[in-house]
Amino acid sequence: MTNDARPRRLRGSVVFQGRVFRIERDVVRLSHGGTATLDIVRHRGSVVLIPRPAPGRVILIRQFRYALNRWIWELPAGSLEKGERPGIAARRECEEEIGLTPRRVRPLATLYPTPGFCDEKMIFYLCDGLTPPAGPVTRDEDEQIEPRTFTMAQAKALVARGGIVDMKTVLGLVLLERSTVARRRRSGGKDRAGKRRG
Repeated sequence: MTNDARPRRLRGSVVFQGRVFRIERDVVRLSHGGTATLDIVRHRGSVVLIPRPAPGRVILIRQFRYALNRWIWELPAGSLEKGERPGIAARRECEEEIGLTPRRVRPLATLYPTPGFCDEKMIFYLCDGLTPPAGPVTRDEDEQIEPRTFTMAQAKALVARGGIVDMKTVLGLVLLERSTVARRRRSGGKDRAGKRRG
């Protein structure tokens, strides 16, 4: 029989308040009667972009991640601003990180990357119809970004040889491939020119 009892919060405090997230320390009563102290990261959420400049292609960014002390290839992503809607954030982050504006953004999945200690919700968006922005784009001062277009075969090969170590990027590529396969099935296996794929 499944036990759906949940821990009950007895007391808590905020031990850190940052720009994007805060850390809460809660004392909870467990279902078996004992108590535990839990540190939880409260995050306002983020968007992960899958920019598709053309069928079979994807834009990744090379970015220095200070926490890892290394450059990595990854999908563009960013945190929601306070009160910002995810779809708006996806368009904003696309402009800021790859310098292109998507005509269409479509959510593919909503997932929790680290549910053991963080409530961050990642929303994956497919970004199509990429065009240069109407005006100048301002990037965050702490970001060093180099965007580059890859074929899906190149991106998958990069994953296979350990060139992509970011989990959200690996998952995003899987979502893109799954979306592409589903679209081909709906169209009877034809490409945009109406030709049947072999």
